[in-house]
Amino acid sequence: MNWTEICIKVENKFTEQAEAIANMAVPYGLYIEDYSDLIEQSWEIAHVDLIEQELLEKDRNYSIIHLYISEEDNATERIEYLKELYTASKIPFELVSENVNDSQWADGWKKFFKCTEIGNKLVIRPSWEEYDNVNNRKVLSIDPGAAFGTGTHATTSLCLQILEDKIDENSTVLDIGCGSGILAIAGVLLGAKTAVGVDIDAQSVKVAKENAEINNVSNNIEFLVGDLANKISDKYSVVCANIVADVILKLLKNVADFMEDDAILITSGIIDIRKDDVIEGFKKFGFEIIEEHNKDNWYAFVCRKGE
Repeated sequence: MNWTEICIKVENKFTEQAEAIANMAVPYGLYIEDYSDLIEQSWEIAHVDLIEQELLEKDRNYSIIHLYISEEDNATERIEYLKELYTASKIPFELVSENVNDSQWADGWKKFFKCTEIGNKLVIRPSWEEYDNVNNRKVLSIDPGAAFGTGTHATTSLCLQILEDKIDENSTVLDIGCGSGILAIAGVLLGAKTAVGVDIDAQSVKVAKENAEINNVSNNIEFLVGDLANKISDKYSVVCANIVADVILKLLKNVADFMEDDAILITSGIIDIRKDDVIEGFKKFGFEIIEEHNKDNWYAFVCRKGE
């Protein structure tokens, strides 16, 4: 298969906002080149201060967001939509695109994704990486690809850490806007009885089903294409929504209909500048915030239905 690679260059101060917009416009995996803390990170990660000259010459004032569009989708349409969103958000950007083949696409991902330990129980492992599981973690195998959610982004890792503390053998999980299926799959790996994921994007659901098979949890998970209200009729003990603030605010109108009386609602994907809007939404629709978590300017909340 052939792909269109989109590269979006922005100043570092706009990176997180630009990344969030990219995830809205193109619900696929992405990776970011950001060399702003190259020297600090090289020591922290590799414990060396000898860095290749090629890396030292990288511009540390800018980040580059890489996205890939499959030939089955309309890359031109996605690119124009991205340009409109960045312009409307007043983010200065440079956008270029080029065609790449499968091997170029795969190699591009592999440079940037490694095994990532989450909390005390999980590890996210790309298929090409070996992991020495000395601490007997639950291994969630997932590759970056045609659906958002690999566990490396702050919003997803926040949700995974929360799930670690909330899931037990009686839990039933609903993952709204499931993307790659990572939260539903993690829920089952952590011990949940069943999980359901729903997404309006058919490609995401296709990938989520494949990921469930890879992780040997297909018998406990169902993934559905479509709108939440039209596809879901049951109630769940744990409801997750790792999406953007505007969609969360719309969900709050009726998400309680899908929650058991003592259920929790986990929401993430909330950038710091939208935090107060979401908190006001919780109050408006009668949700009680019982936990607040943050990482890298992103927020996650755990809520219960009000009396």
